[in-house]
Amino acid sequence: METLADLFGGFGTALRPEYLLYCALGVTLGTAVGVLPGIGPALTVALLLPLTYNFDPTAAFIMFAGIYYGGMYGGSTTSILLNTPGESASMVTALEGFQMAKRGRGGAALATAAIGSFVAGTLGTVALTFVGPQVARLATVFQPADYFALMVLAFVTVAALVGRSLLRGVLSLCLGLFIGLVGIDELTGSARLTFGVTELLDGIDIVVVAIGLFAVGEALYVASRLRRDDEEIVPVRGKVWMTRDEWRRSWKPWLRGSAIGFPLGSLPAGGAELPTFVSYGVEKQLSRSKEQFGSGAIEGVAGPEAANNAAFCGVLIPLLTLGLPTSATAAIMLAAFQVYNLQPGPTLFAESGPLVWAMIASLYIGNVMLLLLNLPLVKVWVKLLSIPKPLLYSAILVFATLGVYSQANSTTDLLVMYGIGMLGFGMRRWDVPIGPLILGVILGPMLEAQFRRAVSISEGDLTVFVTRPLSLAILCLAAAATVAPYLPALIARLRGRPASTRRIVLADADGD
Repeated sequence: METLADLFGGFGTALRPEYLLYCALGVTLGTAVGVLPGIGPALTVALLLPLTYNFDPTAAFIMFAGIYYGGMYGGSTTSILLNTPGESASMVTALEGFQMAKRGRGGAALATAAIGSFVAGTLGTVALTFVGPQVARLATVFQPADYFALMVLAFVTVAALVGRSLLRGVLSLCLGLFIGLVGIDELTGSARLTFGVTELLDGIDIVVVAIGLFAVGEALYVASRLRRDDEEIVPVRGKVWMTRDEWRRSWKPWLRGSAIGFPLGSLPAGGAELPTFVSYGVEKQLSRSKEQFGSGAIEGVAGPEAANNAAFCGVLIPLLTLGLPTSATAAIMLAAFQVYNLQPGPTLFAESGPLVWAMIASLYIGNVMLLLLNLPLVKVWVKLLSIPKPLLYSAILVFATLGVYSQANSTTDLLVMYGIGMLGFGMRRWDVPIGPLILGVILGPMLEAQFRRAVSISEGDLTVFVTRPLSLAILCLAAAATVAPYLPALIARLRGRPASTRRIVLADADGD
C-alpha cells in the first residue's frame, strides 16, 4: 500500500501541465533521435545535459527518461525501413523487420514494434514500481566490500560481453579508468595526471567525455564514410497495422519478450542488447514457422522489440537503487544525478522520493504518448531520414561545442572534448566498444573510493573482499562472466569437435 501511495503521489506531480510538457518534449525528441542512424539516446541526453542546468531536477529527469524511452521506440523505424539501427539495441529488429519491409509488410512490422514496445514498457514499469523499492531496501545491507565487488562485476560483464573481443572491451575499460583518475586524489590531496594544467585539477567532466565520444566521435566517423555508405529507404506501403494472423503471432512474443527483457536488463551485463538477442533466439526456437526466419518473420520483430523496452525499465533498477549504470545512456543519467547533487543508491527513494516517483509515473504517461506518436506519425518520422548527413552532423558539432563551452566558459574543456572525440573516432574505426570506457569514467572513482573504504574498515586486511559471503558470491559471478563467452568453444574442444570461433557480440555502435 505504501508503494501505491507513493506512486499516486508521483502521478500528482507528473500530471502537472509543465511536467506533462517536459514528458512530451522528451518522448518526441527521443523518438526523433532514435530514428536517425547513429544518434542514440546517450548522445541526446549528453547534448541536452548542459542546457538543463536551469531546470528543476524533476523536470530534467522526466525529460531524460522520455528521451531514453523514445529512443528505444524510434530505433525500430530505421531498423525496419533502412536496415540500419538507430541505436544498438534495435540491431536484432533489423534482421526480420527489413525483410518484412522489402516484402511490402513494413507497416505491419512497425505496428508490432510499436504495440509490443507499449505492452512491454507498461509491464516493465509496473515491475519497476514494485521491485525498485524492495531492491533499495535490500541494498541498505551492502558494505563497501560488497559495492566494490558489484562494480567489478559490472566492469567485467560489460567488458566481456560488449564488443567483438574481451581484449578490446578491457582496453576500452582501462581507457575509461585512466580518464577517471585525472584530478586531485581525494585521500592524499595530490594531483594525478593533470600534466600541470590547473583546469584539470577538478577532473574531466563526464559531460565533456560523453559529448566528445558520442557527438564529436560519431560526426567524424560518419564524415569518414559519407562516400562509402549507400542507403536505400524502403517506403511504407499501406496502413501501419497488422492482419488478424499477425496479431495472433505477435501477442505471445510481446509477453515473452517482456519476461526476458526486464530481469536481464536489471543485470550488470550491457543494458538492452543481450535481452534482444536472447528473445530472438527464443522466438526462433518456439516458432511454428521457422522457415520464415531470415526472410521476414513477425515474431522476430515483436519479441526483440518487447525485450528492448522492458530492459529499459530493468536498467533503471541498478541505476536508481545501487548507483550502477548498465548502459551508456544510464551512465549519462547517473552523471546528471550527480550534477544535481543527487546520488543514486539505497537512500535515493527515501531522500528524493518525490523526484523518483514522479519520474516513474512519467514512464506510464510517456508510454501512452509514445504509442500515440508512433502509430499515426510514423511516415512523418521517416521523413527525418531524408536530412542530409553533412548538415545534420555539422549541427551536432555546433551544439556540442556551444553546450560544453557554456558549462564553464573554458577553452580547455573544448580542447579536451575534441581530443576525446578523436579518441572516439579511432575506437569506432577499429571497432573498440565505447560502453566500457563510459562506465570506467563514471564508476572508476567510485570503485577506488569503495576499495579504500573497505580496506580502511578492515584495518588493511585485503581478505575482507572474500570473507564476506555477499562480496565473495559477487566476485564469483564476475569470474563466471569472464569465462562464459568461451565455454561453448571449450566444451566443443573437450568433446573432440571443431571449436567454433563464433561468439555473441553485443554491438556498441552508439553506446547504448
